[in-house]
Amino acid sequence: MEGKLYLCATPIGNLEDMTFRAVRILGEVDLIAAEDTRNSIKLLNHFNIQKPMTSYHEFNKYDKARILVEKMKEGRQIALITDAGMPGISDPGEELVRQCHEAGIPVTALPGACACVTALALSGLPARRFCFEAFLPADKKQRQAVLKELKTETRTILLYEAPHRLVRTLEILLGELGNRRATVCRELTKKHETVFVTTLEEALRQYQASDPRGECVIVVEGRSQQEMEAEKQAEWQEMELEEHMKLYLDSGHDRKEAMRLVAKDRGISKREVYQQLLTGEG
Repeated sequence: MEGKLYLCATPIGNLEDMTFRAVRILGEVDLIAAEDTRNSIKLLNHFNIQKPMTSYHEFNKYDKARILVEKMKEGRQIALITDAGMPGISDPGEELVRQCHEAGIPVTALPGACACVTALALSGLPARRFCFEAFLPADKKQRQAVLKELKTETRTILLYEAPHRLVRTLEILLGELGNRRATVCRELTKKHETVFVTTLEEALRQYQASDPRGECVIVVEGRSQQEMEAEKQAEWQEMELEEHMKLYLDSGHDRKEAMRLVAKDRGISKREVYQQLLTGEG
């Protein structure tokens, strides 16, 4: 029998979110690779699944992936599970998947719970386009690089955060992105699930006053196109008109086209551009 890797989503809180297919596959495979075997044994016991487990986590993902790939080459069927949610999403499972593809081993995913998608659906913010950043980097330089990109991100933004770091992360987001609409989701699918539809400023005040509990997903409104256009127009207004024209002329546009583009950038008519150039204003 050909070896295969099964990515099995596990509940993010409520055990009833486990799918029938996931329970069946976990009971059929030869081996279960788990992020934390101590945590996963509780799940397996709940569904009366008795299969050998091995640990696969962030600190052994490269070497252990090679070992698991060799087992699958020998025909073993292996299921990968995380502590909660879909393996490979903000998770070391992506390394195992990569090595399986390189080795020609089939990989399939069993759909199920995923915290970021659940929070997005609950947020009330635009869901047609979104970006997922997982946890902000702990390294300050790397974090600033990510935040610089997020400042101009027009899609809805999703971030994970631990409760003890929530206030600090909200402070950072408010300072870097401004007071945008946001939804903070905590304890998803659990008894004390909360979906706080708010703004970054209000969320910060709320969690400064009361210690948050449970893992969090922060959903933040992307920057509006109108806001970006207004800021860009303000930047053009600060530039001398002749300098603005020179940018387009130097890039290969003829004078007529350069005037049209300058007028569009500055929100004025071509006639006004012509008059200002003629009189030497700008």
